[in-house]
This record gives sequence, C-alpha cells and structure tokens, in this order.
Amino acid sequence: MADGAGPHGTKTLLIVHHTPSPATREIFEKVLAGAKDPEIEGVGVRAVPALSATASDVLAADGYLFGTTANFGYMSGALKHFFDTVYYPCLDAVAGRPFGLWAHGNNDTAGAVAAVLKLAGGMGLAQAAAPLELTGTPDAKAREACYELGATVAASLMG
Repeated sequence: MADGAGPHGTKTLLIVHHTPSPATREIFEKVLAGAKDPEIEGVGVRAVPALSATASDVLAADGYLFGTTANFGYMSGALKHFFDTVYYPCLDAVAGRPFGLWAHGNNDTAGAVAAVLKLAGGMGLAQAAAPLELTGTPDAKAREACYELGATVAASLMG
C-alpha cells in the first residue's frame, strides 16, 4: 500500500497513539474525526495503540500521525517503545512520507515534542503540520485544533 494506491486507490494514514486518560482519549477522537473528514477522499485511516503498532504497520502506511502524553519531560514510554521497535526496520523505506504529531501534558510538552520530532526526522519523515501541544483539559479551541491536525495530515496524502 505504501508509496502508491492501496485497496480501491486509497492511501493509508496510520495513527499511532498512547491515550491513557480521558483528556488524551478526547484528543485522539478529535484527531481521528479530522482524519476521516468527509471532504478527504482516497485516504483510509488506521489507528493502532503505540504498544501494538509494528514495523509492518508502518511500512504499509503512506503517512503517520503520532500522539503521546508528555511524561516527565519526554514522550510516553509506549510511544518510545514503538519507535524503538520500528526505527531501524523502517529507516530507509519511509523517508519523505508525511507525519503529524500531538502531545498532551499537565503543564509542559516541549521535551516530548522535541523527542518525537528528532526520531521522525531521523527516519526521514516529512512534517506535514506543526506539532500540536496541548495542556490541561481540551477546550473548544483545542478540540478544533485536533480536528484540523487530523484533516491536514490526511489531506496531505490526497492526489
């Protein structure tokens, strides 16, 4: 499927996420809704929890959205495990594919965002949208930004 048309001409957006709290689950659901916006055509969306995602999932996708909590100034252990698992097996095969990122923390997301950007950059992924950094309970503006992130990255795979 990657680097071309999958079933029925679709491309695949893989959402790899760690959503342990109600706030992170709400963020994930809004990002997912944006990625599945009815105006986006030819893009299938597949969401996989970070602890379950594999190199095969990454290789079969054409673009990516990564979602994480910010824990102790870093990405979640679950997303770190994902990158540890897929980094070398996917390194040369995914360069140039688009990605997006969201991070949620109680008060600071900078370390988590920097770590994911460093790994995604090392894999040669192309940033399709600015990272979305969220703190506290998502309000209407944050929910709208989540939807836009999902839609932006999904739309980057059209045509």
